[in-house]
Amino acid sequence: MINYWLMKSEPKAFSITDLQKQGFTVWDGVRNYQARNFLRQMQPGDLAFFYHSNAAPSGIVGLMSVVESNVEDHTQFDPNSPYYDPKSSKVSSRWQTVIVQFVEAFPNIISLERLKQEFSDRELSVLKKGNMLSVMPVSEEVADKIIAIADS
Repeated sequence: MINYWLMKSEPKAFSITDLQKQGFTVWDGVRNYQARNFLRQMQPGDLAFFYHSNAAPSGIVGLMSVVESNVEDHTQFDPNSPYYDPKSSKVSSRWQTVIVQFVEAFPNIISLERLKQEFSDRELSVLKKGNMLSVMPVSEEVADKIIAIADS
């Protein structure tokens, strides 16, 4: 069974174009326990919508797949990284992530405004006021509708 997710990144930090050029990447630097727990639930073959946040406009710009799960986030051990966690150790790693692979860039962004027109905040968590999570689940029904919008 394929699960669907939405994963946010600021395009200035890492964009769908960057992922397309690289082919795949470790989705590192997530430092929210709820988002980390969602990352821990991901399995190879799951699909994730790539969402550009803090952009003009913000919205879903493409699709990626999970190719490896339960990957140790290496940035937690690097004292020079903004994501360094001094409470984490190789024996007791606190932060796991996934490796994602580029699937497609949508021909047009599905803007936050369009998402608000198509879905309620109960259907799509990214629409909830004050939701700052960078990783969240998406139901199959909503995922199918997002893909249909992207293809139209």
